[in-house]
Amino acid sequence: MNTSTTRRDTVDDIVDAWRAELPAAAGPELELGKRAARLAALLGEATNGQLSRLGLTRAEYEVLAILRAAGQPYQLRPTDLTSRLLLSSGGTSNLLRRLTQIGLVEREADPRDARSSWVRLTVSGIEIAEMAVRAASGAQATLLRSVPEATARAAIDALREVLVALGDESRTPIR
Repeated sequence: MNTSTTRRDTVDDIVDAWRAELPAAAGPELELGKRAARLAALLGEATNGQLSRLGLTRAEYEVLAILRAAGQPYQLRPTDLTSRLLLSSGGTSNLLRRLTQIGLVEREADPRDARSSWVRLTVSGIEIAEMAVRAASGAQATLLRSVPEATARAAIDALREVLVALGDESRTPIR
């Protein structure tokens, strides 16, 4: 890489240090992992600032956003939430307990299956979910405003290809 003409980011310094110290460990896997983590951290910081203003944690936001994106009646089974959140069932239960206590979700038994239940957004939950999604999207858009659209699209497409190649294909039918 010609550093006199190429712009550098924080990850370049990390990779350069590893190339000097342990070249075998400084391959594309290091760069991809570090860049993905750095981008996630920057987007997370922007989002978390907005969520804290709404009194939500990132995990609570994810539950509300997943339920809102499910469409009317804004409900899913707890097991579906757990798989989409990439959490344990215990972690999901704790989140649902808190969101139920503050009136953003409600749980009800499935009338067709006594062993199962549904989690649904309340009216307040729908309002807060929509405000949170708009706030998070706005914060991320502000952060990314200097990234050319073509660059963002190329990154999106490349990351999708990486994830699919790693076997992270969608199991959810498209509506």
